[in-house]
Amino acid sequence: MYKILTYNNISVAGLERLPRDRYEVASEIQHPDAILLRSFDLNGVAIPESVRCIGRAGAGVNNIPVDDCSRRGIPVFNTPGANANAVKELVVAGMLLAARHICEAWDFTRSLAGDDAAIAQAVEQGKKNFAGTELAGKTLGVLGLGAVGVGVANAAVSLGMNVAGFDPALTVERAWQLSAAVSRAGGIDDLISRADFISLHVPLNGETRHMIGAARLESVKKGAVLLNFSRAGIVDEPSVRAALKDGRLSAYVSDFPTAGLMGLKGAILLPHLGASTAEAEDNCAVMVADQIRDFLEDGNIRNSVNYPTIEMPRCDAHRIGVANENVPNMVSQISAALGEANLNILELLNKSRGEYAYTLIDLNAEVPPAVLDRIAKIRGVLSVHPLSAHEP
Repeated sequence: MYKILTYNNISVAGLERLPRDRYEVASEIQHPDAILLRSFDLNGVAIPESVRCIGRAGAGVNNIPVDDCSRRGIPVFNTPGANANAVKELVVAGMLLAARHICEAWDFTRSLAGDDAAIAQAVEQGKKNFAGTELAGKTLGVLGLGAVGVGVANAAVSLGMNVAGFDPALTVERAWQLSAAVSRAGGIDDLISRADFISLHVPLNGETRHMIGAARLESVKKGAVLLNFSRAGIVDEPSVRAALKDGRLSAYVSDFPTAGLMGLKGAILLPHLGASTAEAEDNCAVMVADQIRDFLEDGNIRNSVNYPTIEMPRCDAHRIGVANENVPNMVSQISAALGEANLNILELLNKSRGEYAYTLIDLNAEVPPAVLDRIAKIRGVLSVHPLSAHEP
């Protein structure tokens, strides 16, 4: 029986992917094989030694200590693209909120009182204060062309906008999905300087933290709209506040409210609604549950943020999975330990990613605990797990 520890409410659609006769899923469980979560902050939380993988029902993984997991041989899974449509639609809504001053206009209308005649008169007098602009013909700059960024870019093209995008790590798959009408910006500064609307779709890491700061905001078109549905730390908040106050930005639309922006004119703050749709929650839960099950049962790795993608068809054999540092002579040492135990290797697949590698090995017989222990003690091996055809 596999044990899954959950830290958030996970969609039933995802939990149903884990058969009850093979999986025990609970918010309190001893010696879990995997952790399944959404936004719970796992940083600083003791992760049990029994944990073999962690699945995040969402794209961002800054709530998970990925580096520590990597050093322990624990793949961390996410669900890129599963909530992309939900976020895309909210970004489009954000552009409309800013362009047509909808929030201010709604507040004005809610404050009206009196009979119909009085309200009509107030509307005619007040509506001029909320005159906006149309999206068609305006330029949208999309920074980051993953699943969400591509969706936003294509939607904006459909709305008649001129769209420029930039992503130095654009994949072939995403390039095929991107509308031919989207032009390529020469870099971040080029993108920002030419856009009426700027939408950020990059992960938060050491390279992207505060990437939109004072220097870059100096070059924006006066009155531009900045949209941040990635993470709060992508922008330097004091610089955004200054740009709003002096009119360089007409609006900052963010899914991440902070005390420093509350009540500031032009700040449109939403309560982290990006993936908050029933459809997105189902999609993310199903995707991550499938990935966890595929790893625990067969050792396959898909959509891991720290270990290589590795998939090997399962035959009628006994399998082990080995996570190790990406250094020379690892496979030969592992193979030697198996050979000396008179175990015959039927299939072997090794993949690496940066500092880490993962190896799947199919064998003619079950690997004795003593041999697994010997492999685990090889310098550079981080974890080793049996994946018997008859497990659990």
